[in-house]
Amino acid sequence: MSRRRLLPLSIHTRLTLWYAGAMLVILVLISAGSYTLLAWSMAQDVDRSLLTVADVMRDAARGPDTVEATERWLREILDPDHRLFQLYGPDGDLRVKSSRLPAGLVLSAAARSNVALGRATFETVDLNGHWVRVVTVPVRRGERLIEVVQVGASLKPTAQTLRRWLEALLVLVPLGVGLAAAGGYIMARKSLRPVDEMSSAARRIDAEALARRIAVRGTGDELDRLADTLNGMLARLENTFGEMRRFSADAAHELRSPLTALKGTLEVTLRADRSGVEYRAALVSALEEVERLIRLAEDLLLLSRSTAGPESPRARVDLEPLVLEVADIGTRLGKDRSVAVRVGPIAPLAVLGDVGALRRAALNLVENGVKYTPPGGRVDLSVVADGADALVVVEDTGPGIDAADATRIFEAFVRLDAARARETGGSGLGLAIARSIVVAHRGTITVARAAGGGARFTIRLPRA
Repeated sequence: MSRRRLLPLSIHTRLTLWYAGAMLVILVLISAGSYTLLAWSMAQDVDRSLLTVADVMRDAARGPDTVEATERWLREILDPDHRLFQLYGPDGDLRVKSSRLPAGLVLSAAARSNVALGRATFETVDLNGHWVRVVTVPVRRGERLIEVVQVGASLKPTAQTLRRWLEALLVLVPLGVGLAAAGGYIMARKSLRPVDEMSSAARRIDAEALARRIAVRGTGDELDRLADTLNGMLARLENTFGEMRRFSADAAHELRSPLTALKGTLEVTLRADRSGVEYRAALVSALEEVERLIRLAEDLLLLSRSTAGPESPRARVDLEPLVLEVADIGTRLGKDRSVAVRVGPIAPLAVLGDVGALRRAALNLVENGVKYTPPGGRVDLSVVADGADALVVVEDTGPGIDAADATRIFEAFVRLDAARARETGGSGLGLAIARSIVVAHRGTITVARAAGGGARFTIRLPRA
């Protein structure tokens, strides 16, 4: 038998339950506090009334009136529940007791001890299932004990009052929680209605309608900030989708050119019989186009990997051996073009990252400098410290880059001189790959005009 999957509770339902639970805890604490306070207050009232009656009895015991006259007077001015009293002699023998007082009330050991010290004693005793609050007060004349007055009051009225209050709380607390839950549900639905509207608006936005935005109410509250955040995310998505479309179109164009040339070469070759030399020349031309396709595919794969970030774990990378290795490769590349690759000042700095990826980024800058620097020029590499950052600088003596193109040059398939790029065999991905690698290492890459008029590329990375 398959288990039925429980549907998750909605936010307004959870808010209602949390609100009702919090209200229940608060009401229970308030009810317990009020019950305790009421019980303490009533106990204090009973003790004060008993002490008052005891004082009256003590004064009566000192006067000329008889006990019967005192009892009649008490019946006239006091509540019937206060008609319980006893008088003991100094030796502890019972002299007289109230006619309504049940048997069984005696002086306890604690009361006898306090009487000897001249202090009153409050006790709660059980007289045949009937709880009575009793006060025992000594009557002294000078230093001599004359009598002991014991006055009691039934706790039944107090118990009845507390029971009625508890019954009222048992009705009021659930009622209050129910009303709070209903009010909380209504408020949660009303408060979250804009969120539902945002959700509906967001569902209507797809890849073909990213220009749409979620309406902002203008209240400046958390919901408006959420709408602003979602609109910002949609703007970034629209940007990303636009870049992806442009990238796909540019990649298709770059792939189409060598494929078209390859197809044309093969078609021309197959139209008529050719000599062995002609066939060989056609195959060489076709092989060159295939190699261009392979380089383009490798660059596209590397660009996608570098955009996703370093695949290998980050480790400490010393920049000095890395730059020397790149300079050695650049020197071999520059020999065919009569371009010198030199190493400038190198500070002993290190960064955290993938050594292979960082080497590729620096090598792309050197290759770019070698390609676009005229014969007799040079490309210089250096490593300098700038506060908490390490700077890898690649400077050439080429034609330089205009300030307007300083940002666009790092986009994929961008060539400022398309004809020249075709001659050098570039795919327009070298600088884009370098930027992706540097950004994945939490760094930046910039370009500016060098002092000699060429281009000055700077990779800025946080130092290890």
